[in-house]
Order: sequence, then C-alpha cells, then structure tokens
Amino acid sequence: MLVLCTFAPWLLLAFLGQQVSLSSAVRNKKWGAGERGSSSAPSGRGKFPIVADKMQCTWAAKDVGDAVRLTVKCENPEARVTGGVTDLECQYNGKPQLCPAYGSNRQRFWKQVTRAFKRHQGKVCKDERALVKASVCKSAPRDAHFKLDVRSSVASAQSRGNPEPPPTLPPSPRSTSRAAGPAGPTACPGRVDSKRKAEEHCSRSWASLCTFFFSMLQSDEC
Repeated sequence: MLVLCTFAPWLLLAFLGQQVSLSSAVRNKKWGAGERGSSSAPSGRGKFPIVADKMQCTWAAKDVGDAVRLTVKCENPEARVTGGVTDLECQYNGKPQLCPAYGSNRQRFWKQVTRAFKRHQGKVCKDERALVKASVCKSAPRDAHFKLDVRSSVASAQSRGNPEPPPTLPPSPRSTSRAAGPAGPTACPGRVDSKRKAEEHCSRSWASLCTFFFSMLQSDEC
C-alpha cells in the first residue's frame, strides 16, 4: 500500500507528460502540412483587353514542377464575321519563387501580373523578349519573370466573306446596234467593188470619177 502511494504521483506525471507530447506532435504535424500547402502557388487568374485587336483575354496560373505556367487565351467574336484573328492562345513560364514578394503577398503579385499584360498589348503571345513582370519583383532575377514560350503560340483567323458581284445589266440598244453592224470600209460591198473596177479600167487621175460612175451602175444600196 505504501509503495502504491509513493509511485502514484509519478505515474500521474508520466501520463500527463505523454498526453502533452502527443498534443504537441499533432499540432506540429498540422502546422507542417499547412506550411507545405502554402508553398504551392494558388491558382492566380485575371483578364485584360488588347484594345487594338478588339480582343478580350484571360490568363490562369498553374504549378509545373519548380516553375509556374501562365496560359493566356484571347478572343475576338467580331472577327468571326468581319474577318481577321478570332482566337489567340499561348503560354508564359517563370519562377516567381525567386522573388521574395511572391511568397509574402500572392494576391498583390497576381494583380500586378494582370497590369503587366495590359501594358504589353500588341506584344502578348507575339514577343518573347517582352517579359511579364510584377512591379514588386523588378529587382528579382530574370528567371523570376514570365517569358513567352513561342512554340505555344497559336492563332486562328477567319477570312473576310466575299462580297456579292454587282448585277449584270443588259446592253443598251445603242451599244447592241454598234456591235452588230459592220464597221470600216467593208460596210458596203458594192462600193468596194466599184472602187476595184475603177482601178482596173481607169487611170489614177480618173479613179474617183470612175468609182462614182460604177457605183451608180451597182444595184446595191448602202
């Protein structure tokens, strides 16, 4: 009985210590899991216009290994009728983890990425030299910024519809008569024949008079 009373407090202390250790381990495990989850990029996304091309664009971020990929998609519904580029799609790759501001405030970082796309305008999905930079990461290494993957750029275009040809008008009576009637010196065969006879039977000085004479003898009327 004395032995039981002596060891009871120690057993109680040992039991309480074990419970405290288990609780601490559970908390550390949850904290570690939460920390690992926060290290992955949240699905950042945004939208912006390309004013000159009348396009509305969206972008979405996704983790790809140790990098982040931005997929950009643009559309111009009007071009499906009027002709021109209707759809544009491409991808940008970067390692924003190299920028400290990326880990401290993701929401602000992604807003600045959208602003960077707005500044690019005509260079979106076209110029690989134009890096998409968040303002809070200006001093970060080059690899931290997003660069266009030229091989991923795809554009779809719609040809402009062919206009209907103007209706063909019937020829006017005047033009028809001109086209149907003979032209030039062959309009009157009898006159040509009189001239030929005058050249055969009359000298050159009497040719005109002979031609007139022979034409009077012809039965053709011109």
